[in-house]
Amino acid sequence: MAEQKRSFLFLQGPHGPFFHRLARIVRAAGADVHRVGFNAGDRAFWFGAPGYIPFKSPIDEWADRFDTLVKAHNITDIVLYGDTRPVHAIAIERARALGLGVHVFEEGYLRPYWVTYERGGSNGNSRLMDLKIPEMQKALEQSDLDVPEAPTHWGDMNQHIFYGFLYHLFVMFLNFGYRAIGSHRSTPVVIEFQLYLKRFLMLPFVRMDRGISTARIKAGGFPYHLVLMQLEHDSSFQMHSPFEEMSEFIDLVIKGFAEGAPRHHHLVFKAHPMESGRLPMRKVMRHMAKKYGVAGRVHYVPGGKLAKLLNHARTGVTVNSTAAQQVLRRGIPLKVFGTAVYNKPEFVSDKPLADFFAQPGRPDNRAYKDYRRFLLETSQMPGGFYSIRGRRQLLRQVVDMMLAEEDPYEALQTGSAAPRQQLRVVSD
Repeated sequence: MAEQKRSFLFLQGPHGPFFHRLARIVRAAGADVHRVGFNAGDRAFWFGAPGYIPFKSPIDEWADRFDTLVKAHNITDIVLYGDTRPVHAIAIERARALGLGVHVFEEGYLRPYWVTYERGGSNGNSRLMDLKIPEMQKALEQSDLDVPEAPTHWGDMNQHIFYGFLYHLFVMFLNFGYRAIGSHRSTPVVIEFQLYLKRFLMLPFVRMDRGISTARIKAGGFPYHLVLMQLEHDSSFQMHSPFEEMSEFIDLVIKGFAEGAPRHHHLVFKAHPMESGRLPMRKVMRHMAKKYGVAGRVHYVPGGKLAKLLNHARTGVTVNSTAAQQVLRRGIPLKVFGTAVYNKPEFVSDKPLADFFAQPGRPDNRAYKDYRRFLLETSQMPGGFYSIRGRRQLLRQVVDMMLAEEDPYEALQTGSAAPRQQLRVVSD
């Protein structure tokens, strides 16, 4: 009996041309490809490729339309970026009921030098949530790959900001007929566009502010604890944490610091690199620092590279930021409040926050090294979504993984995983 031809239905992807490039290679591999677009940004970044299907109906019609598309085009697999936005959550639920493959892309768990590819779900819905460290260690017996090191210079933040700005420009001015579906974020698209534009124009001033703030902390000579901030609208924060607003998290951390940290210690909040000013961070932190009697000991750094601050930090605190992996890699004690793929008892503290600040315990660094190696052997792909060199690096291997019968975790556990490429820096 002939094998069924693969037919992929692409949904929403990262801002920019990555899904277009990915689909082109999937099509070259002999599979059929279709793309559902939910706004003008989706359509623009499909670049006129065949198989585009606009969805302009209300979201309550999406489940039935999805089933119709699956039947009409003999869909075997769906491909999407992020699994919690409403249109994706509905599609995943229907895909599971219909026995389809679900391919999920996400920002890297070990970012910024890798991206994540999984089957079924990511972050709090990832298979990693149910895998224990001993299981990972057993699977690693099948491999002797040297853990690849990240390059000294690699990153696509400027391209990420640019494509985000361009995407919202298309949605704001060319979204005729798509308005019924709305956005997966609570912020109106006009505000999103304004925030991206402001962020893009203010980059030189943000860099200057960041440099001054970092220099003051370094010159201070005081011990400090580092708080890794996230975007309030990010799905990891909204769907996989106990907080509804970032101000709740800030209040909790400053209160715990005031109650437990030695009086000569300081607290440093580092903003997410894509923070666009939805919340007046400095003002909120100053108010809460005064409220809990630690004014002058709480600092704010607007984004930038984490290493400069992390190298001298006593501890790390976060909701569930992927940047916490850099904390663990350095063997720094870590406190986490949300659901996270790295929240394992071997290397994440379970102490109450005040006690954690007072006397943090050291994580099991050997266990973390095994965990990190397991990720690099499975779901973490070298490359990126936004830069030319990042896409080239990523596309060299991920299509073969999508076409494989087993997901990355199963492949390593059964010993059938294909050889992994080492991380190389390629020029644009």
